Amino acid sequence: QVQLVESGGGLVQPGGSLRLSCAASGRLFSILAMGWYRQAPGKQREVVATLTNGGSTNYAGSVKGRFPIARDNAKNTVDLQMNSLIPEDTAIYYCNIYSRAFGITTNYWGQGTQVTVSS
Repeated sequence: QVQLVESGGGLVQPGGSLRLSCAASGRLFSILAMGWYRQAPGKQREVVATLTNGGSTNYAGSVKGRFPIARDNAKNTVDLQMNSLIPEDTAIYYCNIYSRAFGITTNYWGQGTQVTVSS
């Protein structure tokens, strides 16, 4: 059974920074990508940043240049450094792992961590 444990959310003032961390445990055979998604109230879940096994990154346009993503393959962790936060970044942030085992691909999700940007 795969588990993703997120940490680092909270309340921050506009212009501030937060760092989200996600640690994966369990039987993960082949991780294809790791990343972060978010869901604001009344909106659909959207991609924030992803990082493939080959090192390719994908960022939402609204966070590009502000939210660098990094992963540690040996530890199965993925971090999101959130800088220059704005109120529009307020959302629940979810860690995601996209993996493959025996020819079957699976998306795993963390429980979510709240990020609130407010003065």
